[in-house]
Amino acid sequence: MDIDNSQLGLDMNAVGREMYQLITELFPICRSITGNGVRESLRILQNRIPLEIHEVSTGTKVFDWTIPKEWNIKDAFIKNSHGEKIVDFKNSNLHVLNYSVPIHKTVPLMELKEHLYSIPDFPEWIPYRTSYYKENWGFCLTHRQYQSLQEGEYEVCIDSRLEDGYLTYGEYYLGGETEREVLFSTHVCHPSLCNDNLSGIALTTLLANYLSHQKTHFSYRFVFIPGTIGSIAWLAQNEQRVSRIHHGLVVACVGDAGKPTYKRSRQGNAEIDRAVMHVLKHCGRDCEIRDFSPYGYDERQYCSPGFDLPVGSLTRTPHGCYPEYHTSADNLNLVIPESLSESFRYYLDIVEILEKNKYYLNLNSKCEPQLGKRGLYSTLGGRTDAKIAEMALLWTLNLTDGTMNLLDIAERSGMTFHQIAEAARLLKEHDLLAPCEKQEG
Repeated sequence: MDIDNSQLGLDMNAVGREMYQLITELFPICRSITGNGVRESLRILQNRIPLEIHEVSTGTKVFDWTIPKEWNIKDAFIKNSHGEKIVDFKNSNLHVLNYSVPIHKTVPLMELKEHLYSIPDFPEWIPYRTSYYKENWGFCLTHRQYQSLQEGEYEVCIDSRLEDGYLTYGEYYLGGETEREVLFSTHVCHPSLCNDNLSGIALTTLLANYLSHQKTHFSYRFVFIPGTIGSIAWLAQNEQRVSRIHHGLVVACVGDAGKPTYKRSRQGNAEIDRAVMHVLKHCGRDCEIRDFSPYGYDERQYCSPGFDLPVGSLTRTPHGCYPEYHTSADNLNLVIPESLSESFRYYLDIVEILEKNKYYLNLNSKCEPQLGKRGLYSTLGGRTDAKIAEMALLWTLNLTDGTMNLLDIAERSGMTFHQIAEAARLLKEHDLLAPCEKQEG
């Protein structure tokens, strides 16, 4: 497989715009860990990739957890004593405490305030708050709105339903030459929040669509799941086949202007960790590498001790590290098409490494073979990077003794994986290299 954008004619600017358009389409929908908002969102994704929809019934045990009741909402508001709507769900679906139980009554201001959430430090932003596993009701509003509330009676209405139903998730499987899998997982449970995580949904969708048109060595599995309970449910339902997962990434927060940030898998030095770190080392930007911790997104479920899958998480600014996180300011102004396309390119480069990272054996290992008589130097002659390409050939010839794969060689030489992989391709074409199984050093 060759993920060389210049050869494939990928217009990365167009990719960024397409991701942004998908985010814009999904933005108005009220999503949660269950309910029609998730279904509607997955149906939109089905226009781009053939997602298979799965539903897990309320009450189903998934390890130490139980699938909760399904939540759906039609409307919600707060009216003052003059009958004026001062908080309206139709203006922003963040206005309601996600998973609020239904309620319709009149309450005094003191009681109402017990169910209100705002952000004093950012008085124009609406916070995003949830109560998934404890029945409650509430409203989120700007702190300006909160401060403007006067003594009196308020009509509160949340037209929601909390009843037996299903947890819904989407899955797309792409078969490759081997049953060994690469997993891309993204959470779909957040309402109108763009970076967290409509950006992850958009990138995963376009990546799946792109790879569906390629011939791949690995098989690829893309899962679109509610956070935490979704990955737990998926693992519980797929426990017998997760051993096929050899590499994985959790995709989230990939659309803001922040620097690329990678959180290692629990294993710490798995091939996926090395592949991502290699891409970021050569991306030409300031980046950050973080060690694994059992706090974060769904990587903590995939990396739990009973599974310990090699799954990391590649983001831009990580969750909780930008002020707009989980607020109404995580909107269409926060995500940038250029950042989306840049993130997409990182993921393509990682896939290229996973696909091409093989072991080779030098078939002419006693001294250097004569490259000139094979036309390899003339092949490089017209290239502005001829010296780099020549060094890639020499490094590849010298280190292909069957004990090092191409990523090992790239790291040892200080060159990019793409340069080493291209050298290996040329040498193989001239019968100087042959693929092999790993040799003991």
